[in-house]
Amino acid sequence: MTLPLPPNTKPRVLLLPGLACDDALWADQAAALRDAGFDPVISDAHTRHTTLPEMAQALLAAHSGRLVLVGASMGGMVALAMQRQAPERVAAMALLGTSARPDTPELVALRTQACAMFAAGRMDEVLRANVAFAFHPDNARDSQQVAAYLRMVRRAGAAQLIAQNQAVMARPDSRPLLAAVRCPVLVLCGEADQLTPPEHAREIAQGIPGAELHLLAGAGHMLTLEQPQPVAQHLVAWLRKVPLSV
Repeated sequence: MTLPLPPNTKPRVLLLPGLACDDALWADQAAALRDAGFDPVISDAHTRHTTLPEMAQALLAAHSGRLVLVGASMGGMVALAMQRQAPERVAAMALLGTSARPDTPELVALRTQACAMFAAGRMDEVLRANVAFAFHPDNARDSQQVAAYLRMVRRAGAAQLIAQNQAVMARPDSRPLLAAVRCPVLVLCGEADQLTPPEHAREIAQGIPGAELHLLAGAGHMLTLEQPQPVAQHLVAWLRKVPLSV
């Protein structure tokens, strides 16, 4: 049984990584949130469960009370799954570089082909080709930034890349859910995001009553790595102004 939180207690902030990502994705934002008086927890549920609903259910079971969900890419999809399962538990959501749409048949075909290449030992070939899509063009030429990204995804390994791509391919259309969302929502997207483009962010922000939208200059899909301080500043400013006490 979930016990109620004491009055004026801030809900726990859960940072939900994207596909094949880990703590490194949130390093700057987690530090900024701690400095601002929050106590963020970075989830690894995506490494332990095979579907988005299972990830959502596990997180809801592991963390009591109301929650602030901050999800990037696939993490945003997990946040929407948690909202679908237990809307009364979600105090607020920040959705970064994500989409409420299901994969198109073309995307399913691309992911399926990539999974076959991962299984065949061609992981690096796929990852290096993906850099041009994951980053703003200026950042795709930043060897240190790209190297950090590749190290992070290599830590996940081929088996996780396959499992998490399969989880994303199986997700439902979350757009019918948007109009029923009543908690505060922040939507952030890189202006040059090619994987979940700004039109997807605008669709989420327009679909959720009162949602706040910001497009970040100089960022693609990996916005927490590409523009770490602006992302952190947006998150802290938003969390300071939304009503989070219960």
